[in-house]
Amino acid sequence: MATKEPTTVFGRRLRDARRLVGIPQDRLGVQIGLDEGTASARMSRYETGTHEPAFDIAVKLAKALHLPTAYFYCDDDELANVILVWGHLSRSERKRVRPLIEAEFSIKASG
Repeated sequence: MATKEPTTVFGRRLRDARRLVGIPQDRLGVQIGLDEGTASARMSRYETGTHEPAFDIAVKLAKALHLPTAYFYCDDDELANVILVWGHLSRSERKRVRPLIEAEFSIKASG
């Protein structure tokens, strides 16, 4: 049986993240609290875009996959990668990077 490709940004990002971690759909579903009997089907629907999960489910998926929730919703691939990097920075690293980002933004905004 052919695998249906994701039709939504959320679905594509979820499938890619799950595959990167190497966790099957059913196991990920159970890990976030879905019923064992329906976990695989529900995860498949989320990945293909047939259904979009409620935000609280998206938060659980992000936590289980060690990703920022915003990553699933970002329609710009470059910005999604920035979100991933930001999510993995420590508090002190964020503190060092933030002024650089803010300075770059203020230069472009005023120019």
